Amino acid sequence: MKDGFRQCMAWLHTWTGLLFGWLLFAVFATGTAAYFQDEITRWMRPEVTGRPSTLQSAEGAVRWLSKEAGDARSWYITLPSARGAETTVYWVPGEKAEGPRKGGGRRRQDTQAVLDGDGHKVAARDTRGGFFLYRFHFDLHYMPVYWARYLVGIAAMFMLIAILSGMVTHKKIFVDFFLLRFGKGQRSWLDAHNVTAVTALPFHLMITYTGLVTLAVMYMPWGIAANYAEPTTYYQQLRGDLPPVERAGVAAPLAPIAPMVAEARRRWNGADVGVVTVANPGDSTAAVTLIRSMGSAIGTRGPSVTFEGATGKFVSASPVQGIAAATESVMIGLHAGRFAEVGLRWFYFLSGVGGTIMVASGLVLWTVKRRAKLPDPARPHLGFRLVERLNIAAIGGLMAGMAAYFLANRLLPLQMANRADWEIHCMFIVWGASLVWAIARPARRAWVEVLTVGAVLYALVPVVNAVTTPHNPITSLAAGDWLFPSFDLVMLVTAAALAWSARKVHRYTPKQAPERAREAKELALA
Repeated sequence: MKDGFRQCMAWLHTWTGLLFGWLLFAVFATGTAAYFQDEITRWMRPEVTGRPSTLQSAEGAVRWLSKEAGDARSWYITLPSARGAETTVYWVPGEKAEGPRKGGGRRRQDTQAVLDGDGHKVAARDTRGGFFLYRFHFDLHYMPVYWARYLVGIAAMFMLIAILSGMVTHKKIFVDFFLLRFGKGQRSWLDAHNVTAVTALPFHLMITYTGLVTLAVMYMPWGIAANYAEPTTYYQQLRGDLPPVERAGVAAPLAPIAPMVAEARRRWNGADVGVVTVANPGDSTAAVTLIRSMGSAIGTRGPSVTFEGATGKFVSASPVQGIAAATESVMIGLHAGRFAEVGLRWFYFLSGVGGTIMVASGLVLWTVKRRAKLPDPARPHLGFRLVERLNIAAIGGLMAGMAAYFLANRLLPLQMANRADWEIHCMFIVWGASLVWAIARPARRAWVEVLTVGAVLYALVPVVNAVTTPHNPITSLAAGDWLFPSFDLVMLVTAAALAWSARKVHRYTPKQAPERAREAKELALA
């Protein structure tokens, strides 16, 4: 009976892992990279330098917006964290500035800017940087966000089922933690899958479950719908938003921001400000709201304080979170990891790499294990060929596509229209080309070629960076900036890993029929 139950769990583990495995690999790979999204954005905007303080950046942004968008309806200022260097400002134009544009609507670039710490606009290249990788891991791309989040949610649920059923399936789950045999064909793939799964098992459970919690309100909106006529009312009450106030038409300069920042820090026990919003700037009804930095605590929904813009007088603070809201905030914070210092962030990253390898090895193991049972492994059936080609494109193709994304950042013309979009297009062009290549070529050759291309692209990133920017390793280290050399090192390590994988596939010798049968029996008993 126990063996029958375990076999059912093995079947469930196999198919829940396969059906959404390709999407889960993309989610894990891009989500893992997103733990360093601020650093990736700094690398992708090399024009922005320096490490300004929060107060310096806030004062500089207010000065710039007062001059350039003084009649706007509102300002939104994202201040640099301890890991960032840029201040991003966005404003909603006032009535005088809302006239129709020739050739279409207003572009995103027309109402936002990137500033340095002194409040000067930086002619930085247009890019979505690490933020794109972060958003892609749950919003995907080229499809409605609502559909994408449901799709990712279903995949996450399948992932949770695969993890739990995998724990039941493997009899020697803790013994397998110490077992990794190379050059053993199917056995090696199973060892790689087991080791990467068991090594960071608590992390995999946490990251999958909290990922579902992050979008739980969208997946289960009935509680809010039953108690609020409009969902926006719930969120306004949760944040403690004040009702909007119309402009009085009485001009009034904005009070100094420094005392407001100091008061916010006092109320938050020294935690820093992450976002500044200003409603009705330049008017006597102006209101300034400061929101705590998301990296200052585990909970991602930080409190806020509001001041009168004209006088700097304290008006209100966001309400204390209830138990449910605080629990949700902590779970989202655990998933995002923004609170993590350098050591813990690397733990997040390496655990995510382990999860990515776990998914990839599981997908490859599906084909390796079943090839041993085929009547003619050289001529597999259509379903097998489909899975094999999708594996090549999903794993090798995505890795090559991410390298293309970084290279496009350095190689596309700086003044190119829709440049940020074209960086993303380059990633998907390479990714899509890998699928076409995988279909057109024999599977083994396609694996070797796609992995080799990925290795070459990653190896080129440090070279192209040194040629196109002044941030080569020597000048960066001389200036005490470890970001660019560290990024180069990660690119080279990734290139080496892909090159090693391509070499292993190239040198792999398929087992003869009796050996395949014996090995398949061993795997069935494992």
